Amino acid sequence: MPIDPADLNPTGRFSDRVEDYVKYRPTYPRAAAECALDGAPPGTIVDVGAGTGIWTALLVGRGREVIALEPNAEMRAAAPQLPRVTWLDGTAEATGLPNESAALVTVAQAFHWFRAEEALREFARILVPGSHVALIWNRRSRWNLFTLGYREAILSVGAETAAERMTFDPAVFHSSGVFEEPERFAFPHAQNLDREGLHGRARSASYVPKTGPRAEELGARLDELFDNHATDGRVQLVYECEVWRAIRR
Repeated sequence: MPIDPADLNPTGRFSDRVEDYVKYRPTYPRAAAECALDGAPPGTIVDVGAGTGIWTALLVGRGREVIALEPNAEMRAAAPQLPRVTWLDGTAEATGLPNESAALVTVAQAFHWFRAEEALREFARILVPGSHVALIWNRRSRWNLFTLGYREAILSVGAETAAERMTFDPAVFHSSGVFEEPERFAFPHAQNLDREGLHGRARSASYVPKTGPRAEELGARLDELFDNHATDGRVQLVYECEVWRAIRR
């Protein structure tokens, strides 16, 4: 049975992860930001599910206004002050923005938490004709041994796997009826971490236990993984940054 994101409390589940999220979540390649912006007409960018502004920061300094929508008050409060960025409380399915007010909609590491077809219809409503939406994910490598070991450590302690299983199906663009067929782009990316950074990166995930026996076991597994792979006190999580771009009909 398909997972309903609403059943997983997408708005509130990160409230106790904000500090680790700010410190230890990876950023994105600048090439991914350039790809997302490519071809967008002049006008306002709307970043939906902006979190603490990690992706949003890559959109500033381009002569555009940015609206960062984030329903979680704790995450909005933790976001840095960014020039020409306005933070608003809003959701993907109900942005509260006027019709045809956005030249570009971006979503980084968040679309899988949305009700997909509702969100796409809302994006189409606020986008001007000929503009597009860009969905972005840092996908963990499936071939890098350390990165595979990191995922195995998390799953080994029975961390919530429902969130892990929420994959993106590009066919949703077609079924929404409001976007053209999407294009996919991919960019290599990596995150260099010390031991504390590795633990913090794990804690920033909403499905990872922070306290109790499972958290202690995960900590031990991450320490072992670090000791087996570290070079000069650092390890590297390897990603492929994926950008899906689709034009509004």
